[in-house]
This record gives sequence, C-alpha cells and structure tokens, in this order.
Amino acid sequence: MTTTSLSSGRSRRARRPHSRRRRWSSGERLFDLGVLLACALVVFATLYPIYFVLIASISDSGAVAAGQVVLLPKRLSLFGYEQILGDARIWTGYRNTIVYTAVGTALNLAVTLPAAFALSRREFRPRRPLMLFFAFTMFFSGGLIPTYLLYKDLGLLDNWLVFILPSAVNVYNLIIARSFFENSLPEELYEAATLDGADYFRFFGTIALPLSKAIISVIGLYYLVQHWNDFFTGLIFVRDYAKQPLQIVLRDILLSNQAFSGGAGGGGGSGGAYAQRYADQIKYGVIVVSTLPVIVVYPFLQKYFEKGVLIGAVKG
Repeated sequence: MTTTSLSSGRSRRARRPHSRRRRWSSGERLFDLGVLLACALVVFATLYPIYFVLIASISDSGAVAAGQVVLLPKRLSLFGYEQILGDARIWTGYRNTIVYTAVGTALNLAVTLPAAFALSRREFRPRRPLMLFFAFTMFFSGGLIPTYLLYKDLGLLDNWLVFILPSAVNVYNLIIARSFFENSLPEELYEAATLDGADYFRFFGTIALPLSKAIISVIGLYYLVQHWNDFFTGLIFVRDYAKQPLQIVLRDILLSNQAFSGGAGGGGGSGGAYAQRYADQIKYGVIVVSTLPVIVVYPFLQKYFEKGVLIGAVKG
C-alpha cells in the first residue's frame, strides 16, 4: 500500500465525524415544538390587542359590537379619524407633547448620565449617602397638596416647565445607568486615559459616553415614553388649554363625543344609537393616535434595548 493511499484513508476517516449530522430524538423535537408554540402564543397575546384596536378603529362600530371584527376590518369607516384629526386642538396637543418630550428627554439624559457616572466612581466618597438620599425619594413623597403648593411658590403652575423640571431625574433610571458605568466600563480604561492626561470630564465625554449607546438608548426610551404619556401633570397643574399635552386633548375629544352620544340617547330613537356607535369608533381612534408615534420610534432603539435591560443581571 502506497503512502498516498494511506494518507487518503486517514483523511477520509478524519473528515467522517465532521460530515455526520446530529440526529435529534423525538423527545427533543417535541420539546422544541412546544417551545415554539408557547412563544407563538405569547407573541399573539401581546400583538393581537394592538392589532384589534387598529382594525376596530377603521371598522363600523356595529360590526365591532356584534363580534364580527376578528382578523379583518368590516365595513371600512374613517369617521373616527376624521373627527379626531379634523379637530384643531389635536395639532396643538401634538405640538406641545413633542416639545415637552424632546426637551424633557434631553434634560433627563443631560442630568441622569453625569450623575450616574459620578455615583459610579468608588473614589467619590459621598456617593453612598447620596444614593440613600435618592432611594428615599422612591418610597416617600410629600403628597399632592404639598407638591401643588411647592409648584405654586416656584411659579410652575400654568407653566410649560412643570412638565420638564420636576421630573429631571428618575431614580430608577439613575440606578440602572450607575450600574452600567460600574460593571461595563473597566477600571483599566480610566487608568489608561489618565496616563494620557484625561480628567474625569474628558473621560466621560470622549470615552464613557461613546461606549454607552445601549444604556443611553434604553433610559432615553424610558424617559420618552414617560413624557409622552404624562397625563396627570396637565390635569392638575395646568389650566391654560393652549399648554395642554396631547393626552389631555384626546381625553377632552373623547369626553365631548361621549357627552354628545349621551345627549342624543336621552332624546330616544335611533339618533342615540348612531352617536354611540361613532363615539366608540372615536375611542379606538384615540388609542391609535396616542400610541402610534411611540410604536414607530421603538424599532429604531430595539437593537440597543435588549443589551441595556440586562444590565445588572447575574452573569455566569
């Protein structure tokens, strides 16, 4: 037997184990199928309510009430959106909410990130007392009436800054950002930067922030949703309707249509039922108009979201 045949036989034997495919047992296949079905059910239970609200907002309210709208809209009608988007107040509310959300989120990030970085530094001696002070505010507050009186003394009533300044820092987001800076930025990185002459400010601006896109995206999304859904502040502390956010405007549109349907119903006849049907359609349209912008923004931040929410988890 020649040397060539021996080497070829060895090479075939060496390649043989790599060419074999792993055979899945029936139990493993059933387990994988069960996991896929469970995931499909979770996704369906999460997305279907949103989808139902969307198709119900463009369907006839009578078909929705009769249970005919399940997967596809029935008897298309855009009356709800015509009433909502045709109201001049809706554009004022959108403008106010966009301004409050953009300015508020920028201020939140500008305050939270430097504070979290400072509290993450072990050489910063007051960091533990300060964290206890911040954590105390998560469990105890002065109450609504003292808060109202404080805002009155500060001149924040009927002031657009009431949507921004009091919520400049969210302690939960501060803790998440501090944990990120502690666990995700190696100490050796700071030591190398100091050898090159960088101080804390330069290290934070040129090294820490570019490496913190995940946490910036996550807490930025948290703050954005918080400002976008802020309903209570406008309801309690603002009387000037020109400064009300979108949520208050949508609430007033919904209440006015419900009052109209109630008044029509009081007169009897089919007019009340007609008005009630379209009041229900406006209700679904209000839900879509108020949530659609956030749903559109979320996919652009989703790639950072998973990494950011796992900060502080137990790692093996």
